[in-house]
Amino acid sequence: YNIVPGDKIEIEVSPKGFGSENKSQLKMLTPSQGVEGVKDYVVQVVSEAGANPCPPIIVGVGIGGTMERCAYYAKHALLRPVGQHSTKPHIRAIEEELLERINKLGIGPAGFGGTTTALAVNVEVGATHIAGLPVAVNIGCHATRHAHGVL
Repeated sequence: YNIVPGDKIEIEVSPKGFGSENKSQLKMLTPSQGVEGVKDYVVQVVSEAGANPCPPIIVGVGIGGTMERCAYYAKHALLRPVGQHSTKPHIRAIEEELLERINKLGIGPAGFGGTTTALAVNVEVGATHIAGLPVAVNIGCHATRHAHGVL
Protein backbone atom coordinates (compact mmCIF):
# COMPACT_ATOMS: atom_id res chain seq x y z
CA TYR A 1 0.00 0.00 0.00
CA ASN A 2 0.92 3.61 -0.51
CA ILE A 3 -0.69 6.39 1.50
CA VAL A 4 -1.58 9.34 -0.71
CA PRO A 5 -3.64 12.49 -0.22
CA GLY A 6 -7.32 12.50 -1.08
CA ASP A 7 -10.56 10.79 -0.14
CA LYS A 8 -10.38 7.78 -2.43
CA ILE A 9 -8.92 4.29 -2.24
CA GLU A 10 -7.27 2.88 -5.33
CA ILE A 11 -6.96 -0.90 -5.43
CA GLU A 12 -4.93 -3.00 -7.83
CA VAL A 13 -5.01 -6.78 -7.59
CA SER A 14 -3.14 -9.47 -9.46
CA PRO A 15 -4.02 -13.07 -8.60
CA LYS A 16 -0.96 -15.12 -9.42
CA GLY A 17 -0.12 -18.79 -9.52
CA PHE A 18 3.08 -20.14 -8.05
CA GLY A 19 4.39 -21.79 -11.20
CA SER A 20 5.59 -18.40 -12.36
CA GLU A 21 6.19 -16.98 -8.89
CA ASN A 22 8.57 -19.84 -8.07
CA LYS A 23 10.76 -18.80 -11.00
CA SER A 24 11.17 -15.23 -9.79
CA GLN A 25 14.57 -14.17 -8.47
CA LEU A 26 16.39 -11.27 -6.86
CA LYS A 27 20.08 -10.49 -6.95
CA MET A 28 22.22 -7.78 -5.45
CA LEU A 29 24.57 -6.81 -8.28
CA THR A 30 27.55 -4.53 -7.81
CA PRO A 31 27.34 -1.11 -9.44
CA SER A 32 30.32 -1.99 -11.64
CA GLN A 33 28.15 -4.62 -13.40
CA GLY A 34 26.05 -1.76 -14.73
CA VAL A 35 23.13 -1.94 -17.12
CA GLU A 36 24.71 -4.80 -19.10
CA GLY A 37 24.90 -6.86 -15.93
CA VAL A 38 21.24 -6.13 -15.25
CA LYS A 39 20.19 -7.21 -18.74
CA ASP A 40 22.32 -10.36 -18.65
CA TYR A 41 20.83 -11.31 -15.26
CA VAL A 42 17.23 -10.86 -16.47
CA VAL A 43 17.86 -13.04 -19.53
CA GLN A 44 19.58 -15.65 -17.33
CA VAL A 45 16.57 -15.83 -14.98
CA VAL A 46 14.16 -16.37 -17.87
CA SER A 47 16.47 -18.93 -19.49
CA GLU A 48 16.73 -20.89 -16.23
CA ALA A 49 12.93 -20.75 -15.79
CA GLY A 50 12.45 -22.38 -19.20
CA ALA A 51 8.92 -23.66 -19.78
CA ASN A 52 8.04 -23.88 -16.07
CA PRO A 53 6.26 -20.50 -15.76
CA CYS A 54 3.85 -21.34 -18.66
CA PRO A 55 5.13 -19.15 -21.49
CA PRO A 56 4.52 -16.88 -23.20
CA ILE A 57 5.30 -14.87 -20.08
CA ILE A 58 5.25 -11.31 -18.86
CA VAL A 59 8.52 -10.28 -17.22
CA GLY A 60 8.48 -7.68 -14.47
CA VAL A 61 11.87 -6.20 -13.61
CA GLY A 62 12.65 -4.02 -10.61
CA ILE A 63 15.90 -2.09 -10.44
CA GLY A 64 17.06 -0.04 -7.47
CA GLY A 65 15.73 0.72 -4.03
CA THR A 66 16.42 -1.77 -1.27
CA MET A 67 16.10 -5.55 -1.52
CA GLU A 68 12.40 -5.46 -0.61
CA ARG A 69 11.61 -2.34 -2.63
CA CYS A 70 13.26 -3.83 -5.70
CA ALA A 71 10.98 -6.88 -5.47
CA TYR A 72 7.99 -4.53 -5.14
CA TYR A 73 9.04 -2.71 -8.31
CA ALA A 74 9.27 -6.00 -10.20
CA LYS A 75 5.84 -7.15 -9.04
CA HIS A 76 4.31 -3.75 -9.73
CA ALA A 77 5.77 -3.82 -13.26
CA LEU A 78 3.50 -6.80 -14.01
CA LEU A 79 0.46 -4.53 -13.56
CA ARG A 80 1.35 -2.51 -16.64
CA PRO A 81 -0.66 -3.55 -19.71
CA VAL A 82 1.13 -5.49 -22.45
CA GLY A 83 2.36 -3.01 -25.05
CA GLN A 84 2.58 -0.08 -22.64
CA HIS A 85 6.25 0.79 -22.25
CA SER A 86 7.99 2.98 -19.72
CA THR A 87 7.62 6.70 -20.33
CA LYS A 88 11.37 7.07 -19.75
CA PRO A 89 13.12 6.59 -23.13
CA HIS A 90 16.24 4.91 -21.68
CA ILE A 91 14.09 2.43 -19.71
CA ARG A 92 11.88 1.78 -22.74
CA ALA A 93 15.01 0.91 -24.73
CA ILE A 94 15.99 -1.63 -22.04
CA GLU A 95 12.49 -3.16 -22.13
CA GLU A 96 12.60 -3.51 -25.90
CA GLU A 97 16.11 -5.01 -25.92
CA LEU A 98 15.23 -7.49 -23.16
CA LEU A 99 12.07 -8.60 -24.97
CA GLU A 100 14.09 -9.24 -28.12
CA ARG A 101 16.81 -11.14 -26.26
CA ILE A 102 14.30 -13.24 -24.31
CA ASN A 103 12.36 -14.16 -27.44
CA LYS A 104 15.61 -15.26 -29.08
CA LEU A 105 16.02 -17.88 -26.33
CA GLY A 106 13.64 -20.06 -28.36
CA ILE A 107 11.64 -21.39 -25.39
CA GLY A 108 8.36 -20.45 -27.07
CA PRO A 109 4.75 -21.05 -26.03
CA ALA A 110 4.40 -23.88 -23.49
CA GLY A 111 8.11 -24.56 -23.98
CA PHE A 112 7.60 -26.10 -27.42
CA GLY A 113 10.02 -23.71 -29.08
CA GLY A 114 9.47 -20.58 -31.10
CA THR A 115 9.99 -16.87 -31.08
CA THR A 116 7.35 -15.85 -28.54
CA THR A 117 8.73 -16.69 -25.12
CA ALA A 118 7.61 -13.35 -23.64
CA LEU A 119 4.79 -10.99 -24.53
CA ALA A 120 6.27 -8.07 -22.61
CA VAL A 121 9.11 -6.95 -20.40
CA ASN A 122 8.18 -4.13 -18.04
CA VAL A 123 10.86 -2.37 -16.01
CA GLU A 124 10.30 -0.19 -12.94
CA VAL A 125 13.20 1.68 -11.35
CA GLY A 126 13.93 3.57 -8.16
CA ALA A 127 16.77 5.37 -6.47
CA THR A 128 19.28 3.29 -4.55
CA HIS A 129 22.49 3.63 -2.59
CA ILE A 130 25.59 4.26 -4.69
CA ALA A 131 27.14 0.99 -3.44
CA GLY A 132 24.27 -1.23 -4.61
CA LEU A 133 22.43 -2.39 -7.69
CA PRO A 134 19.52 -4.61 -6.66
CA VAL A 135 17.63 -6.33 -9.47
CA ALA A 136 14.46 -8.40 -9.11
CA VAL A 137 12.73 -10.43 -11.81
CA ASN A 138 9.09 -11.36 -11.21
CA ILE A 139 7.62 -13.61 -13.88
CA GLY A 140 3.96 -13.77 -14.77
CA CYS A 141 2.53 -16.63 -16.82
CA HIS A 142 0.56 -16.22 -20.04
CA ALA A 143 -2.59 -15.68 -17.95
CA THR A 144 -1.19 -12.74 -15.98
CA ARG A 145 -4.34 -11.00 -14.80
CA HIS A 146 -4.89 -7.77 -12.97
CA ALA A 147 -7.73 -5.43 -12.13
CA HIS A 148 -7.90 -1.86 -10.97
CA GLY A 149 -10.61 0.03 -9.13
CA VAL A 150 -11.16 3.32 -7.32
CA LEU A 151 -13.56 3.61 -4.38
